[in-house]
Amino acid sequence: MTQHTTQGGDVRLAGISKTYGSFTAVHPLDLTVPQGSFFALLGASGCGKTTTLRMIAGLEDATTGTISLGDGDITDLPPYRRPVNTVFQSYALFPHLDVTENIAFGLRRRGVKSVKKQVADMLDLVQLGDFASRRPHQLSGGQQQRVAVARALINHPQVLLLDEPLGALDLKLRRQMQLELKRIQTEVGITFIHVTHDQEEAMTMADTVAVMNGGRVEQLGAPADLYENPRTTFVANFLGTSNLIEAEIADVGTDLTVTAGGGTLRLPAGRCAAPAARGGRLLLGVRPEKISLTPAADADAIAAGRNRVTGRIAHSSFIGVSTQYVVESPAGKALQCYEQNVEHRAGLLPGAEVVLHWNPAHTFGLDAAQDTAAGVESVEDAA
Repeated sequence: MTQHTTQGGDVRLAGISKTYGSFTAVHPLDLTVPQGSFFALLGASGCGKTTTLRMIAGLEDATTGTISLGDGDITDLPPYRRPVNTVFQSYALFPHLDVTENIAFGLRRRGVKSVKKQVADMLDLVQLGDFASRRPHQLSGGQQQRVAVARALINHPQVLLLDEPLGALDLKLRRQMQLELKRIQTEVGITFIHVTHDQEEAMTMADTVAVMNGGRVEQLGAPADLYENPRTTFVANFLGTSNLIEAEIADVGTDLTVTAGGGTLRLPAGRCAAPAARGGRLLLGVRPEKISLTPAADADAIAAGRNRVTGRIAHSSFIGVSTQYVVESPAGKALQCYEQNVEHRAGLLPGAEVVLHWNPAHTFGLDAAQDTAAGVESVEDAA
């Protein structure tokens, strides 16, 4: 299927911005999406990700800047002249046409007479060969979604734009479709630019993720790099959960030594995104799954050289694959720790005195001037 991707090139946004009156939806933005990559724009609603996608599609005019595809400037091209196709959350299938005719629609509109072979190839690609003569209302949400993808891909766009394409599906189906879309993208080899507010979705599917916040890109990188090395509190909190501990720098070397809550902790200097000067303040970060929990009575068994924080279990919740503990300590009011449920742990009940401990290499540092709650999803956000 990759023979259709010889032309094309990277999608480049240079100084692209969008303002509506006095409101800036997207601040001037430079972004390069490599040809053939699966690229995600991730952020909460209102962060500018959909506006950015719509500017690439030509559905919104950019206020400033240029959009180019390979060597061609497409900034002023109308949507129908751009070599891009968009798949929306609503799928927008034609209810009166069967699957075959829905997929063939773009070809027929361009006057292509023999569509049979191309439609058959697309049905194969999205694994819907047995559903060719069904109408959209006879299909599940996931099947409709695949028809929408096939209808877009049959036009051989150089770029496929996906706007919250899995938003209408239930959780289990969404997970299946994430893998399905990744398979299709790998098979056809064209550039996918995918807008989503779902962190897991972006991290499962994309090679590169741009985390957007307030019309700006906070951080750009491979999913694992963003997760392991967040550069801002927003990224640390928005991608998963982070414990952020306010600390003061006591010593600077290959490792930074910091004091927090009366104790001493260490982190690699290379993992610190804050100015590192003795006496300066920083936010020390560690992911809950990197932390182990040991009853205080057994503290002697903890290996030397690990970061340690003593505290008391405030509450715990069993969620099948792991147990999540919240621990109150001088270093932080509600430190979270996720322990895999490999074996039953006696004595780890609310009120128990415990030591949280982890490898200093798993610690990162952020600028203390930032809001520690930035990027934490509220109940309203999730609704």
